[in-house]
Amino acid sequence: MERTPGEGPRSSPGPTGQPSAPSDARLQPPAAHTRLDPSSGVPPASPGAASEALAVLTAFGRRLLVLVPVYLAGAAGLSVGFVLFGLALYLGWRRVRDEKERSLRAARQLLEDEERLTARTLYLSHRELPAWVSFPDVEKAEWLNKIVAQVWPFLGQYMEKLLAETVAPAVRGSNPHLQTFTFTRVELGEKPLRIIGVKVHPSQRKDQILLDLNISYVGDVQIDVEIKKYFCKAGVKGMQLHGILRVILEPLMGDLPVVGAVSMFFIRRPTLDINWTGMTNLLDIPGLSSLSDTMIMDSIAAFLVLPNRLLVPLVPDLQEVAQLRSPLPRGIIRIHLLAARGLNSKDKYVKGLIEGKSDPYALVRVGTQTFCSRVINEELNPQWGETYEVIVHEVPGQEIEVEVFDKDPDKDDFLGRMKLDVGKVLQAGILDDWFPLQGGQGQVHLRLEWLSLLPDAEKLEQVLQWNQGVSSRPEPPSAAILVVYLDRAQDLPLKKGNKEPNPMVQLSVQDVTRESKAVYSTSCPVWEEAFRFFLQDPRSQELDVQVKDDSRALTLGALTLPLARLLTAPELTLDQWFQLSGSGANSRLYMKLVMRILYLDSSEICFPTVPEPPGTRDLDSGSPQVGSSVDAPPRPCHTTPDNHFGTENVLRIHVLEAQDLIAKDRFLGGLVKGKSDPYVKLKLAGRSFRSRVVREDLNPHWNEVFEVIVTSIPGQELEVEVFDKDLDKDDFLGRCKVSLTAVLNSGFLDEWLTLEDVPSGRLHLRLERLSPRPTAADLEEALQVNSLIQTQKSAELAAALLSVYLERAEDLPLRKGTKPPNPYATLTVGETSHKTKTISQTSAPVWHENASFLIRRPHAESLELQVRGEGTGTLGSLSLPLSELLEVDQLCVDRWFALTNGQGQVLLRAQLGILVSQHSGVEAHSHSYSHSSSSLAEEPELWGALPHTTSSAPELRQRLIHGDSPLEAPVGPLGQVKLTVWYYSEERKLVSIVHSCRALRQNGRDPPDPYASLVLLPDKNRGSKRKTSQKKRTLSPEFNERFEWELPLEEALRRRLEVSVKSNSSFMSRERELLGKVQLGLAEMDLSQGAAQW
Repeated sequence: MERTPGEGPRSSPGPTGQPSAPSDARLQPPAAHTRLDPSSGVPPASPGAASEALAVLTAFGRRLLVLVPVYLAGAAGLSVGFVLFGLALYLGWRRVRDEKERSLRAARQLLEDEERLTARTLYLSHRELPAWVSFPDVEKAEWLNKIVAQVWPFLGQYMEKLLAETVAPAVRGSNPHLQTFTFTRVELGEKPLRIIGVKVHPSQRKDQILLDLNISYVGDVQIDVEIKKYFCKAGVKGMQLHGILRVILEPLMGDLPVVGAVSMFFIRRPTLDINWTGMTNLLDIPGLSSLSDTMIMDSIAAFLVLPNRLLVPLVPDLQEVAQLRSPLPRGIIRIHLLAARGLNSKDKYVKGLIEGKSDPYALVRVGTQTFCSRVINEELNPQWGETYEVIVHEVPGQEIEVEVFDKDPDKDDFLGRMKLDVGKVLQAGILDDWFPLQGGQGQVHLRLEWLSLLPDAEKLEQVLQWNQGVSSRPEPPSAAILVVYLDRAQDLPLKKGNKEPNPMVQLSVQDVTRESKAVYSTSCPVWEEAFRFFLQDPRSQELDVQVKDDSRALTLGALTLPLARLLTAPELTLDQWFQLSGSGANSRLYMKLVMRILYLDSSEICFPTVPEPPGTRDLDSGSPQVGSSVDAPPRPCHTTPDNHFGTENVLRIHVLEAQDLIAKDRFLGGLVKGKSDPYVKLKLAGRSFRSRVVREDLNPHWNEVFEVIVTSIPGQELEVEVFDKDLDKDDFLGRCKVSLTAVLNSGFLDEWLTLEDVPSGRLHLRLERLSPRPTAADLEEALQVNSLIQTQKSAELAAALLSVYLERAEDLPLRKGTKPPNPYATLTVGETSHKTKTISQTSAPVWHENASFLIRRPHAESLELQVRGEGTGTLGSLSLPLSELLEVDQLCVDRWFALTNGQGQVLLRAQLGILVSQHSGVEAHSHSYSHSSSSLAEEPELWGALPHTTSSAPELRQRLIHGDSPLEAPVGPLGQVKLTVWYYSEERKLVSIVHSCRALRQNGRDPPDPYASLVLLPDKNRGSKRKTSQKKRTLSPEFNERFEWELPLEEALRRRLEVSVKSNSSFMSRERELLGKVQLGLAEMDLSQGAAQW
């Protein structure tokens, strides 16, 4: 198509036929644009060939000048040493100059970024911003936190009374074996629940208010229970709970207190972490700890996670309490799990040499409702064709989550997940689309249908006929839903011996059975519970009700109700007393039954408005596509990386020490034998690393850490060589090789390796595989662990791994206005860069290249991208702060980015993975450390932190331990320990004397049997541990025992001495009770003085 001279280039249409760039130029800050010559329609000419030739000659002349000093030195008859000396001076001067220029460039770039940000801010400040920009919908609630903090002690008193007077009697009455059950201690602690933010939702109903509270509880709660009959003690000491709590205020009334009731529930399962004490320490056994947390979460889900709610009536005699506690669902979503395609291949054979496929299956979740599909063996494009029906209670809030896994005999491999808010299904009516999987590769095909709830039976026949033509498995489609509100019963018969029964109810529809809770010791129970059933044909189905004793052996009454009765009732509802058969003359049950017809309104069907992933259209179909082009394929919206993208790991190599190295240094012509100055060389994945040199030592300690990005390619080896540093040629001290197969499979390797090709010597290495995690919540833990294991000589450790996939660019500027450039791109993070291949003669290059970068400070670093053309300079640039990735789901962005300083766009995918060490020997904490000794009774202690300031009275403190969660210590001193620590220079030994302890805390009825354990951190191996003898039944033990560690003074100053006072729990148990602990930073102590200190 021809174009008039005054017509500018058109925007390429997107997948929906819309221009890819915003059409409103007012939304963009002012920028320099290329102006066309109004007479010719072409840009002004660039500098000619003469200037380019002059530049080439100038560069050639400069290089000739470098040879002039060499020529002069030869003409003057000077030796080569003078030339080398001059060259060394020149190189030193050049290095200093390059450092200064690099600093100036960084400062200049920082200034330009600041000016650009300031200009954009000033530009936007002149515009009228909408209210949602100035006032975000999530607001802080510090005033509410202050109220909660003040109310917290009184809430603890209420909880103590509630547990002692209500819960304990109920537990004792539930089982004859629990008749001696008591709460011995109930304390909510000093740390109250915090509300991070509050969001108010506009409700469609005028008589309710919807609030979302982001709550976080990291508390020092302590609850102890005891069953005296069995001498059993257990409890909870510390708990964490994080989640979104929805609060509904309804109904709103015209009388005080205006709000009739408060309903509370979690839309999704909260995160729970509990620290057990007592006998429940058995649950810390691997395999049982997850079981305990799962049981607790199931209990909470049965109480506070949708569809269950906590209702607090605020007015007496509130009507419709059961309906407020369990309201009717908002709707039903019929999920058709059809297929998936392009999944990752996870199965490997012959130790990874042969790549197989996968055995995929899918998990579908909506709230607490979970469904699992069948497994399709050996298929990367599975076809499931399964249908599930889920109940939707809250819109907005609930999400549809689909996770795809590869079935394996041991642990199933994760293939990806997708999430979708149910509000989009409600808005569309029917949503049929391919959804990209996050955290993996491929797409999943879902058809989502919103079924409305009709309060009449007029369209039941239409629904039944429609369902006959629906192919559904494993269950047939439902035509209606039944909600049963079980309220109470009266005058139930007594058990044998005129004992009050413990009644519970079983409700069944066809082959689905629900059970109520048991109410103990009453013939007039009150349940106030709700149950839901899907109905395939309500005309022929029945509701069967059985009232039984909690032992299930005695039936107290029964009821069979044909559901056809509801079809003729007003609004398909029955609210009445029902007489029980096979029971007493006056035994009856009060229930409210509500039926709703599930109707798919075809008039609400609309097509999805979200952009489709590449390749989702059927290219074989002949139907016309909106926004398609005959000349060019539609522009992709997302990248299409290969299967190996994002699968890299990071190998952390700890070079610790060596022993029995051979001596290579000789003096006086070899008459005097010296030692060696060893250092280590590492080679892996095309990279080389070198440790520092330890002077005059055959048993050197390096304690250095190196990191390298590795893939799962089989056959990789780490090559290690040890050399003796000399002035001329370094002497060989041995080599060894480590296969990475075991490290990549197990994740950790700590071994002494024998050096080969030498008479003696061995090397201590520790290798750890770090797998990236796509969760920003792990970043703080990663940074803290890195700071604890960081050594003085090692570089700063990486906290994250950035994987970048650069697919293509479009609309790049032309050379001299008419010729397409030869573009390539450079990706830079800090000092690391990656250059792509050069694509010839195109303004829309396709690279399909990926790069990985080690990120040390994700909050401060950024990804810099420059698109350049050979011989044309910069075509455009992009700066992506990594802090933006921390705020998005799965820490991944995949879209088009507009280039600055030019024109055009690039399509790239950037995903961040947090690196958390699991075998570092240190633990991360979320609290800062105070160096003030007077505040030890108020501040939680940070174990394994930077060296502590040695005070005159170091106090022992105890900590809570549970999994990998952040730890907190209870307040208050736990006693004192008397130590003497000094360094014996003549024998190169660190010496410590443990004199005694005093004022230890007694936790049980009998005094402890204390002993002291000493360890030099950060190493926690057996070689650094020492232990005193055990003293019997005393709170002030006297030890007076001396311990030594053989290590250089420089190494000792980098260590921390940890002293733990422990006690054996019992005669028959190997369990140790921690009475207290203290850490001393040796770098901040005067090791030349041997004074004893408390």
